[in-house]
Amino acid sequence: MNAGGGGGGSSSSSSSSSSSGAGEVRRPVYTKSRVTAGVLAILLGGIGIHKFYLGKSGLGILYLVFCWTYIPAIIGLIEGIAYLLSNDESFAVKHDKGYRMV
Repeated sequence: MNAGGGGGGSSSSSSSSSSSGAGEVRRPVYTKSRVTAGVLAILLGGIGIHKFYLGKSGLGILYLVFCWTYIPAIIGLIEGIAYLLSNDESFAVKHDKGYRMV
């Protein structure tokens, strides 16, 4: 009887550990901050610093080449506001290459 109770206890603990794994909430891990990207875009968007921060060097160079036209500054301001108004998940899906679920 004691051995049966011990066997039942170990099987229920293994089933409870497997059920807790299935019921776990997976949380995303972000490598880039949307707030940092937004502030960089608003303050230094005219020279493309936010694009370099997000790992988009080609676009950052394009912003640098055309910075004398002030068009990148206007686009950077709009992008910065959009970054700050978006939620973390949508920002990570669009802009964060290191986004993953753990």
